[in-house]
Amino acid sequence: MVSLLLVVIYAAFISLGLPDSLLGSAWPVMHADIGAPVSYAGALSMIISAGTIISSLMSDKIGKRLGTGLVTALSVAMTAFALFGFSFSKSFAVLCVFAVPYGLGAGSVDAALNNYIALHYSSRHMSWLHCFWGVGASVSPYIMSFCLAKDLGWAMGYRSVGILQVVLTAALFFSLPMWKRCGGSENGEQVSKEYSLKEIVKTKGVLSVLITFFCYCAMESSVGLWASTYLVGHRGVDAETAAMFASLFYLGITAGRFLSGIVSTGVGDIGMIRIGIGVLLLGIAMIALPLGTAAASLAGLVIVGFGCAPIYPSIIHSTPSNFGADKSQAIIGIQMAAAYTGTTLVPPLFGIAADSIGVWVYPFFMLVFAVAMTVAHVMSVRLCKTA
Repeated sequence: MVSLLLVVIYAAFISLGLPDSLLGSAWPVMHADIGAPVSYAGALSMIISAGTIISSLMSDKIGKRLGTGLVTALSVAMTAFALFGFSFSKSFAVLCVFAVPYGLGAGSVDAALNNYIALHYSSRHMSWLHCFWGVGASVSPYIMSFCLAKDLGWAMGYRSVGILQVVLTAALFFSLPMWKRCGGSENGEQVSKEYSLKEIVKTKGVLSVLITFFCYCAMESSVGLWASTYLVGHRGVDAETAAMFASLFYLGITAGRFLSGIVSTGVGDIGMIRIGIGVLLLGIAMIALPLGTAAASLAGLVIVGFGCAPIYPSIIHSTPSNFGADKSQAIIGIQMAAAYTGTTLVPPLFGIAADSIGVWVYPFFMLVFAVAMTVAHVMSVRLCKTA
């Protein structure tokens, strides 16, 4: 029964990744069809991110009232509704309306499932959980590409992913009894104390963890968004090769999380974070090397992906042991909010830096956040040990 529930949870995280990369792959065609400027994709992304941040902050209260299984099922259903809404939208204003449930559904299921795995399963399953997110994020652009190539249109791409979400929603509702049998604290989530945002932030070590999360996600999203621009604009790489290695960065994260799951049980969460940071810094150094060839930068980008792989899941998995199971859902919800805030706000800052200073600043921009993340992580470990 436990193994079957794990399959359901992994499938739920694939579904979480599926919508995340749809907008970027569909927008070049979408914006022309609905008569919206190219830049409006940023506004849609901001609305989705805002909804995700709000639902992440509310995840503790919602989870303790409904339980993880029901929250997950309802969140995936909400995402399916939003995807079908996108597929039938004929104007940018309607897209903005459906972007709200699009974001709200993602934040709740992300925080709820992360907390459930952190409480009930080993660190290897946390790594594999986030590996499956990468599978979903990698598959959906292919679905959209197939629909566009076959002249089915971007709307059918959204509809196809929406159908997958509906199937998963049905599976999640059928699986609800398993959550209560396999997770002994499922009912306890509904009666344990609810913590205010102020109480959680004042908990010793939490602020450092939030800074760690913010810096990590700010750096990861900036690396992925601007990799091709740096490789083409500063290293002289052709656009096709640059695009391929930019995608390999994400594949490096996905493959790295699979491998992390194999070794994490013996190494531990803190050990995995330290290894990740070391590999990450090595990759940044390779990108920055002033060599006459771009080979080191291309390889460095993939290495950065491998370095990123264990950091996010290991920080989440260590939350219950660092702060207690009673506070873990609230803290993970705020961690998700910090993560999405970094993802939303920081990548545009690099665009400003590139315009005013030059695209060559890319690895040094990454290094600032990597160092800040490392310092914040060291502080959080020390504070948690003395709490």
